[in-house]
Amino acid sequence: MKKFLLGFALATGIGFSTFAQETVIPSGPINLETAVSIALKNNLTLKRSELNQLTTEATLLQNQGERYPNLSAGASSGYRWGRSINPVTNLFETARIGNINVSASSNATIFAGNQINNSIKQSKMDLEAGMYNIEATKNDITLNIINLFINVVFNREQINVAENQLATTKDQLVRTKKLVDAGSLPFSDQLDIQAQNATNEVNLINAKNDYNIAKLNLAQALQIPYTPEFSVIEPEFEINELLMATETTSDIYSSAVETMPEIKAAYASVTSAEYGVKIAKAGYYPSLGIGANIFSNYVDQFYLTERPSFGRQIDNNLSEAVNLQLNIPLFSKLSNKANVQRARVQKQLSEVAVLEAENKLRNDIETAYNSALAAQLTYEASLVQVESLQESFRISQQRFDLGAINSVDFQVAQNNLFNAQADLLNAKYTYIFRVKVLDFYLGNPINLN
Repeated sequence: MKKFLLGFALATGIGFSTFAQETVIPSGPINLETAVSIALKNNLTLKRSELNQLTTEATLLQNQGERYPNLSAGASSGYRWGRSINPVTNLFETARIGNINVSASSNATIFAGNQINNSIKQSKMDLEAGMYNIEATKNDITLNIINLFINVVFNREQINVAENQLATTKDQLVRTKKLVDAGSLPFSDQLDIQAQNATNEVNLINAKNDYNIAKLNLAQALQIPYTPEFSVIEPEFEINELLMATETTSDIYSSAVETMPEIKAAYASVTSAEYGVKIAKAGYYPSLGIGANIFSNYVDQFYLTERPSFGRQIDNNLSEAVNLQLNIPLFSKLSNKANVQRARVQKQLSEVAVLEAENKLRNDIETAYNSALAAQLTYEASLVQVESLQESFRISQQRFDLGAINSVDFQVAQNNLFNAQADLLNAKYTYIFRVKVLDFYLGNPINLN
């Protein structure tokens, strides 16, 4: 089976041995790889899929067993009263008769329209499709964790921006008070700066709240108890001009359609449905089986002769039989025809599912590519905007200190810079995530370092 997980060096095997392990809880700050690993171990949807896979394995085991003859043995013991035939002497007797019966039988299918072999092949394809579906579930979990992890890092940087903004306002408030006390500025300017300082304090509180919510969302996705101490290790990630994929959407799709597990699962389901048609058609064929049985008994009443021992009676009364069973379906009340029709419809539905999976994959790739391209342009424009507004704010700060502009103009310049910095952070991490989604479709290792 080809490797198609995300490139995190994560374990791709399915641990069917036990599902009773305790929830994995991190003891300290975690990096992205650890977060993904914890999510895959704790996710209950994934565990349910893996348990369902065990049911499919059991079906395969049962179908494989149909190749072999069955074997059963039994025994019974009882008493008879009144007039009855002694099963050993075949004479009518009225006394109580105790008897012991032992038997064994075996049956095997010789020919059944190749139904057994096709059932085994179908179960194997169902098992393969289930494995691919599990890998697809792992991919979905991983991408979701990446997005939530990036969101935590983004909101923590938003706190840094808010803290810097508040620190700048506080410094400016101190200088403004001195200028007001010296009579260089009106008291209204001090009030304006105080109001802006209070606004920035609220912005910092909101940023911290957003950060805590982002951590909560990540912890819940990891399915671990949330505490305020829960945190992540921020990756050292730098955006460069080589970040954006150079492949076209067609190139990315051509690569992804060969590796994405949901596509492989869809094709495996088609193959399974083809075997289903063959199984249904087997109902039109005669079936041939062979059976064998052995029987003996013992009674405790012998009137004409001396009662033989238990072993002697079992040996003397031994009966053996072998027979062939031929079943020719002449008329099945249209059930065979209905079964074949249902199987063919299921095959067509599986083929439609393949087209749906391929179309969805193409749409997702086209959307991801255009979103990444737009995010790149937004990030580059935001960089220019922040650089320009930083210089504009520096000049405004100098002019405000000299009394050349009022507090309102100063606050406008400050707010413009704050908003631009926030937009830059949003553009940066949106760009990073969009590009990493493209890397996922290309089958490249995904990391944020």
